Amino acid sequence: MAKKKTWIEKLEEDKAPQVKRLDKDFADMPAGCMMLIASPKLIADYVDSIGYGKRIPLKTMRNDLALEHGAEYTCPVTTGIFLRIVAEANYEKWQNSASLESVTPFWRVIDPGSPLAGKLSFGRDFLEERLNEEH
Repeated sequence: MAKKKTWIEKLEEDKAPQVKRLDKDFADMPAGCMMLIASPKLIADYVDSIGYGKRIPLKTMRNDLALEHGAEYTCPVTTGIFLRIVAEANYEKWQNSASLESVTPFWRVIDPGSPLAGKLSFGRDFLEERLNEEH
């Protein structure tokens, strides 16, 4: 049986973002639109660009990434998956002695009250603590 990948390994996978035309309505996107399927690296790069003490709503990040890549929307499903990979991998890095300043500040995008926050292995408290430190 294959060894399960760590979050860091999932983050480091070389996956290129793709833009695809939707055949049918999906989530908040209409059929025929151009949708970006991001990548964990693309999400991490975006989050790394958010300044200290600032917060960006997930929807804003999706809109910004879509515009940057010539799409009308960014897939909400893969964005959530990739954002979780970014969060878990960077939490793993921090647990392995990386400083908070050297990890991707995922708490600036993930709302502690969101469903995604409830799925994180380290829970909502970590997000709230980081946000409180920055404000």
